[in-house]
Amino acid sequence: MTRADLTERILEAKRRQDLSFGEIASRIGRDRVWLTAALLGQHPLDREAARAVLELLGLGSADEEALLTEVPTRGSGVQAVPTDPTLYRLYEVLGVYGPALKALIHEEFGDGIMSAIAFNLALERREDPDGDRVRITLDGKFLPYKW
Repeated sequence: MTRADLTERILEAKRRQDLSFGEIASRIGRDRVWLTAALLGQHPLDREAARAVLELLGLGSADEEALLTEVPTRGSGVQAVPTDPTLYRLYEVLGVYGPALKALIHEEFGDGIMSAIAFNLALERREDPDGDRVRITLDGKFLPYKW
């Protein structure tokens, strides 16, 4: 079994039980966004969380637990410009605003990067009379380049 196979099994079990990612995260006591990324193969779970997820979803072989706790190849899902409309729009946002964000980070912080390791991400829905809004917050530690 591969990690991609396990992701499909997790998604099938989630659908079968009519669970949302938020419900799964709440039941095992983990952050919703982080756990969703982990279940989609982008982060490893510790053994306790892996066992809790597998039990909740009615899965649980030793192979499945091992795969959930293994450090993945992150970012392996997107190799080219995505065609899914939601992913494409996020890609487009970075294409349009990425250079401006980079310039502002350098202007305000100096030469460095925003870490995606010491990082938090939040997603929330905001009601708006013109249609609900999606708010995505990226919260990464600034890491200066050391020469």
